[in-house]
Amino acid sequence: MANMKNTDWVDYAKAIGIILVVYGHVARGLYNAGIESSVTLYKLVDSIIYSFHMPLFFFLSGLFFYSSFSKRGGKQLVFSKVDTIFYPYLVWSIFQGSIEVFLSGYTNTGNISFSDVLALLWAPRAQFWFLYALFVIFVVSSAIYSVVPKRLSILVFLLAILLYLFPSVLPDLNFYHFLSRYFVFFSFGIIFMMYVKIEYISTTFTFFVSLVAFVVCQWLFHDYLSLNYKDKGIESLLLAFISIIFMISSAIYLSNKSYGYLVFIGKSSMAIYLMHILAGSGIRIILHNFFVVDSYFVHLVLGFLVGVLAPLAILKIINSLKIPYVFSAPVSACLKFSIKK
Repeated sequence: MANMKNTDWVDYAKAIGIILVVYGHVARGLYNAGIESSVTLYKLVDSIIYSFHMPLFFFLSGLFFYSSFSKRGGKQLVFSKVDTIFYPYLVWSIFQGSIEVFLSGYTNTGNISFSDVLALLWAPRAQFWFLYALFVIFVVSSAIYSVVPKRLSILVFLLAILLYLFPSVLPDLNFYHFLSRYFVFFSFGIIFMMYVKIEYISTTFTFFVSLVAFVVCQWLFHDYLSLNYKDKGIESLLLAFISIIFMISSAIYLSNKSYGYLVFIGKSSMAIYLMHILAGSGIRIILHNFFVVDSYFVHLVLGFLVGVLAPLAILKIINSLKIPYVFSAPVSACLKFSIKK
């Protein structure tokens, strides 16, 4: 078993990931709204971020999968994810989607209807696709490890790689698309936790080596090969793996410096993920339509700050007032009761 007693770095990695998510969505919102920027620079930064930031979150989710699976078993683990992943997916998809319907004249989403919002069981919208995909992967992983022993985890990982490289073997449906694109990173997290000692990548030397590798590989991918994040294949897979290693090394480096605010952001990443689109888009709409502000820099900075800080403020209010069922709910207890009957 890997020596992973100190996992403080995971919160730092989550903080890095969610900061990139908020920045990416704010920048995309400005681009889609036609607020002027350097298109070439925007597309390059956008592709760099999207080449690894969501694979990073699937990797982080996979880190503790097997320990939870061992303690709870497959069925209980899936039930717990109904409460903490599928429930917020349903609630926040409907909540944000309803607001988008009412404000469709101001948003970049165009004319959407409640039928679009309520198609969430087979067509996830906006940022909520991640929760949908993550729940699917937890269900599939629980089913796999219910019959596959731990010692074959490397084999599962290799099969996940093949699935990423040859996604056409599965039907062209959202369920299978998410599985082929992201199960490999979740599996990477599983074997990383099983076999990698964190001491191997916790040195300053490793940090700078991974930084150089990250920069060189991003340059090779985007400039030398003229690819972008949409081009899937062995190149994008290797780039994502190298970028994830750099993110891990960066997180460990930051954790050694003890930046408490990053830990707070990392621990609050779910709340930020659920609310940042409403916050970031809201400030863009207010600035653009009511204050006639067209400065890209002002929009980007304020959109990013509000996208991060507003969810944190709302989270603090929710916690202080002890408002239940905002981010999770014990709905699996009802499912268990129904199954027993």
